[in-house]
Amino acid sequence: MEQRATTHHVHKLSFILLILSLAFPSSSFELRPSVADSTFLHSNDTAISDFRVLNRRALFQCPDLNPYLQINVTTQGDLSDEQFITVNVSGVLVPSDGDWVAMVSPSFSNVTTCLGSEAYYLQTGDTSILPLLCHYPVKAKYVTSDPSYLSCKNQKCQKYGNNGDCEVRTCAGSLSFHVVNIRTNIEFVFFAGGFSTPCILTKTDVPLKFSNPNSPLHGHLSSIDSTATSMRLTWVSGDKEPQQVQYGDGKSQTSEVTTFSAADMCSEFRLGSIVVPSPAKDFGWHDPGYIHTAVMSGLQPSSTFNYKYGSDAVGWSAEIQFRTPPAGGSDELKFLVFGDMGKAPLDSSAEHYIQPGSISVIKGMTEEVENGNVDSIFHIGDISYATGFLVEWDYFLNLITPLASKVSYMTAIGNHERDYSDSGSWYTGSDSGGECGVPYETYFPMPTPAKDKPWYSIEQGSVHFTVISTEHDWTEKSEQYEWMKTDMASVDRSKTPWLVFTGHRPMYSSLGADDQFLETVEPLLLNNKVDLVLFGHVHNYERTCSIYNSECLAIPEKDKNGIDTYDNTNYSAPVQAIVGMAGFSLEKFPDDAPSWSLVRISEFGYVRAHATKDELKLEFVNSDSKNVDDSFIITKK
Repeated sequence: MEQRATTHHVHKLSFILLILSLAFPSSSFELRPSVADSTFLHSNDTAISDFRVLNRRALFQCPDLNPYLQINVTTQGDLSDEQFITVNVSGVLVPSDGDWVAMVSPSFSNVTTCLGSEAYYLQTGDTSILPLLCHYPVKAKYVTSDPSYLSCKNQKCQKYGNNGDCEVRTCAGSLSFHVVNIRTNIEFVFFAGGFSTPCILTKTDVPLKFSNPNSPLHGHLSSIDSTATSMRLTWVSGDKEPQQVQYGDGKSQTSEVTTFSAADMCSEFRLGSIVVPSPAKDFGWHDPGYIHTAVMSGLQPSSTFNYKYGSDAVGWSAEIQFRTPPAGGSDELKFLVFGDMGKAPLDSSAEHYIQPGSISVIKGMTEEVENGNVDSIFHIGDISYATGFLVEWDYFLNLITPLASKVSYMTAIGNHERDYSDSGSWYTGSDSGGECGVPYETYFPMPTPAKDKPWYSIEQGSVHFTVISTEHDWTEKSEQYEWMKTDMASVDRSKTPWLVFTGHRPMYSSLGADDQFLETVEPLLLNNKVDLVLFGHVHNYERTCSIYNSECLAIPEKDKNGIDTYDNTNYSAPVQAIVGMAGFSLEKFPDDAPSWSLVRISEFGYVRAHATKDELKLEFVNSDSKNVDDSFIITKK
């Protein structure tokens, strides 16, 4: 969740649209209402930091005739699948705090000014400085990240006088960049003028290439049904030929291969016959390579297996050990749940979208997985926050590999994966940056009924999970509404006594929620005696009483250890919790929280859950302190 808008930009946008309307005859220029309000619609795409609006900054010519200026990279040979590289800037006559280096890929990308693209970028909501950079950098760093740069501690004499004294001294700086295999060549560009008034000084002479752009990477697991006898593995490669996953004692499965193109991304509006591209379709596009998926069958629930994936032609991954979840109807399940995680750079660089808490959350959950405390993971919306800048999916997948390669990683779709104007999403914002769910559904194939119907249910241990899409039509008589009714009514509570309902946008939040969603779907929860409801979208942790129609029907009691305990033996209403505190910048609570809100915590973390037949216990783990900041139990006797 994120809302930003300024009256100034709305007025400026209206002025530019007026100019454009004069430039295009009325017969060929019809502006849909959503375009006129584009400052609001696209505020989630880019209008956050100077770097995020860089693609719409004017590119000036640097008034620098410095013959000594150089930029080079310290690396031995081609790039590996993941490494830190050092970029050196030298020959600088006057260091400035506005000097910065951008990592650009593909290396042939146009980082000059696109004079003809003004109309295309009106939708981004920042019209202050045009024309525009044509291509968005993967990441960037100010050279002042090297503390010796401005003081010129690393200097070199470039010219000596007749008396042997140095007449021209230049300065240098070094930066470290974290690079993962994004398959396309990379170059580094040295800019002056900061992010607001960038101008190019120089570029690396030779593009850097990856030693194996076809490497099989980022393998992640998901469950396909409730038997836990099969697991889906999905990975990325630059090669379109089928590969294999080899697992167990000599078993193997051949991958199915798919991809998506810029043509699959959404566009928002038309200028006559011209389709105005979204970030995903234009300046944020990056080739995703090929996505491979294969199902490992013949497994046993709650068991450990090894696997590797790839081929002799492109190479093989390391051998990885994974654990299958317990079968639906078994006695016990340990799972982690959270939303809104995204990713953050490991090199302190500026990127399109940064979720500062994601690193500590990943670290904490990785320790849980490595200690054998996790059977499965549920990430309930706002997955990578790529929002139309496709290369960020590669960095996200790389970040979650220590988790998702070892246990089932189940997901729900969020607004930053799906929403875009006139694309079929229920909400009309542009939060996906034009992705419209295509990358999400390709990278994370869930056991859903069909494409662009991202709702499903699955049973693990004593829990039945009903996973919905809050971004698709959930109104009464809609396809998803009817599915929810049927799914929850079919649960065998003698087999899976716990019914957990989850999706992205909440029904209850101290910061506000969608009343229509509450009024439409909440009666289904009560009618089917849902025990626990988990949502994200709001970037904090909040827990309610047993709630229905905004009223507490039951209040938990303290057990002997002082833990809030909800007794569902005589069912009253669901407990609802927001768990959107896994990465995105945290949101503060209002001073006058409603009475149904029992616990409110604005800290980064994740929820650890343990379900038996008689008890469902959840703990909010603070990922910075590692402390349990909240815990509660739901019981049935």
